[in-house]
Amino acid sequence: MAHEPLVTMETAGFSVTYVLALDDDADTVEDVDAVIRARDGRGWTATLMTPRKIADVMDHRSATGEYADGPYLRIPDLVIVREGGLDAMTRALVDLFGTYGMDTDVLPRFEADEDEDGG
Repeated sequence: MAHEPLVTMETAGFSVTYVLALDDDADTVEDVDAVIRARDGRGWTATLMTPRKIADVMDHRSATGEYADGPYLRIPDLVIVREGGLDAMTRALVDLFGTYGMDTDVLPRFEADEDEDGG
């Protein structure tokens, strides 16, 4: 069953838009990119992955010889979550921003294009 590739979830402090692959299930996805936007327009990026998915990626790289045969994984905006699914990932982001505040650089920030707001 086809689904929308972009899923936006609203929280009290921000919205998060997840970019799903065609075969991803929102309830079980274990590796997804996200764009987080505060109510005032500030934005951050995140890659959310479970430990199992991290191991799968590293094992794949080891088998294919990619990235020096897979001894490392570097993702600048990585947030490791214990369980998959967008609900669990959103809870993790809510806690992350609740802990560090909305002025944080704990995740990479991005500048929105002025044209996105029509300005």
